[in-house]
Amino acid sequence: MTMDLAVLSSQHLSLAELGQLGEARERHVLGAICYFSAPLTESAAARIDAPLIRVSMPPLAEMKSEPSGEADTMAAPADPVCDVWFSGSALEQGQHGDIRYRHDGNVLFGVIELAESEPEAGSTSTPLQHTTERAYRQIFELLEALKYPYLFRLWNYMADINGQSHDLERYRQFNLGRQEAFLACRRDVVGNVPAACALGAAGGPLTIAFLAGRQSPLAIENPRQISAFAYPDHYGPRSPTFARASLVRLDSEVVLFVSGTASIVGHRTVHPGDVQAQTRETLTNIEVVVQVANQQVTKPLFSLRNLLYRVYVRHSADLAAIRDIMQERMGPQFNAVFLQADVCRQDLLVEMEASASLSA
Repeated sequence: MTMDLAVLSSQHLSLAELGQLGEARERHVLGAICYFSAPLTESAAARIDAPLIRVSMPPLAEMKSEPSGEADTMAAPADPVCDVWFSGSALEQGQHGDIRYRHDGNVLFGVIELAESEPEAGSTSTPLQHTTERAYRQIFELLEALKYPYLFRLWNYMADINGQSHDLERYRQFNLGRQEAFLACRRDVVGNVPAACALGAAGGPLTIAFLAGRQSPLAIENPRQISAFAYPDHYGPRSPTFARASLVRLDSEVVLFVSGTASIVGHRTVHPGDVQAQTRETLTNIEVVVQVANQQVTKPLFSLRNLLYRVYVRHSADLAAIRDIMQERMGPQFNAVFLQADVCRQDLLVEMEASASLSA
């Protein structure tokens, strides 16, 4: 029996809530990304049959005020939280190589985790570059095999994203491997590219989750920013391969995926060292993306207030300041999860991504 669910929607749930969904609702879980500060127990993970990845990225909660009455502005790790994607239709699941997936005939959610490995002798690739290319080649092979040609959204997580090895920052190594896979599989690397984010986790393997479908998405760019795929060469030997957002029509619904967004105007970081100013600039960038997306629908559907946010915070002590700016901009009622993570540029203190699924 089909439940009264949106064609495609997401929800933030604790790990306990995810494990207690019940059989009827769990059958409609396409997959989940779970963020944690301490390793998840096998018993907790075993209750969930859907494709699930575990990311070592602590959820944050503000500490209570001190007995003296003075608020402590530091943040403490919260319980594990999961970004759960639901389908309104019956699902099939399977495994292809290292990828676990579920799909409903229109949308597919997949996850892959690969430990970084050395390339073959004679290769000039770094381990992260080589592993990234391997992962993306598997993704494209799966999509071709199951006839889901269009990538909607990707989440990329790796350890030590700002670290240097092999004379190159690790995020730039990742960009090399990602674009090499796109090119090898004859995928566009400019223009018609998916929404995405890439963040630094506290540890663990290269971890990727993705959504794909049979309906072509519309890539959305931000007129305040140079498209990431057109960045100047000094950001690395290969540009990042993603659009600022992706808009997808599914039956009577329209889904917006806003990529990882930060305090960047043109191609430069603005307000270095000022987390509140960076938060304001980030929200302005998201608002502009929303405005562009709304030009593609019959009525304005999306706004800052009706998006579901994941907010990546470099320094946990900045949580209260970031939350204050979000409340200043959107009011007290907004839906967000805050995670401690490294952002792809050393001078970026906060990054936000968002999504919403609404009736057209």
